[in-house]
Amino acid sequence: MRFIGIDLHTTQITVCYLKTSDEYRFETYGLDEMERFLAGLEEADKLAVEATGNTRWLVNLVKERVSRVVIVNPRDFEVVKQSVKKTDKRDALNLARFLAVDMLPEVRPKSDAAEQVQRMNETRTKFVRLKTSLLNKIHALAVSNGRKLKKESLSSERGLARVMDQEWTPGERLELEIIIEQIGSLKQSIKRMDMAIGEESRKLTGFENLITITGIGERSAGVLLSVIGEVEDFPDENKLASYFGIVPRVSNSNETVNHGRITKRGSKTGRTTLVQCTLVAIRYSSYLKKYYEQVKERRGHGKAKIAAARKFLSIIYNTLKNNWVFADFNNFELAE
Repeated sequence: MRFIGIDLHTTQITVCYLKTSDEYRFETYGLDEMERFLAGLEEADKLAVEATGNTRWLVNLVKERVSRVVIVNPRDFEVVKQSVKKTDKRDALNLARFLAVDMLPEVRPKSDAAEQVQRMNETRTKFVRLKTSLLNKIHALAVSNGRKLKKESLSSERGLARVMDQEWTPGERLELEIIIEQIGSLKQSIKRMDMAIGEESRKLTGFENLITITGIGERSAGVLLSVIGEVEDFPDENKLASYFGIVPRVSNSNETVNHGRITKRGSKTGRTTLVQCTLVAIRYSSYLKKYYEQVKERRGHGKAKIAAARKFLSIIYNTLKNNWVFADFNNFELAE
């Protein structure tokens, strides 16, 4: 059996073939030499590669030729990230050595549909951020001319039209016309992305279950499912909460245990979507609203919001785990 560590780049791969801790060799292959690399693989080989932009492409090439493929989380694999002498060969060797003792932080593989939804949502997020930056530019331009303008008023076409009705220099007017034109284009693009994400999300297992939960729409269901992947990967709801990064940091020293802020590990988009859905659900679900109000009274809105989100995630977990479909989520009635 060989343990193979691969340092993957856009033009080549550096491969370490490890048999024992002291017996290994290196090879470098250009991406046009992949057939030569594949031909040298053996059925008993185990292979490790860090998660990068083209990892999925490599994994699809090798997964049928070796006994195991491990996709490594680069953020958690500190040995590679903090290596004093960081080279392609050293990274490949570290991957092979840690693979041999089964100590690599593994990224869970997801379905093609889940990956597609995740990529599309990332594109949508970039559009939203760009639109926000352009709206901020309009606000800054108004402020620089001594005008009071609420950012909320710029969310509608009428609000943008009122901006154009004001007095501007020719240069400022041209700038505003172009910015507003781009904002309109971005709004259309975001709308198209929402429809496309909704269509792709319907292909995900559990979609029909989640959209029966008040607060979760088609896009939100797709985002949450693309983050969760296979719910069977999580033994219980606490493991899923930890994966979403909404559990407190724990510092344990001798007999003292301190709980801090949430870890914020995992997908920021997934965590943000979860909280947004929770805030909607609280308005309709008496169960969630009561829980939120109880925590808010003791610990304030911020912590109550996160506590309610964790409670909401527990409902999502059990919905997927037990294949629940709600007839009336607000009264927690399941469909027959």
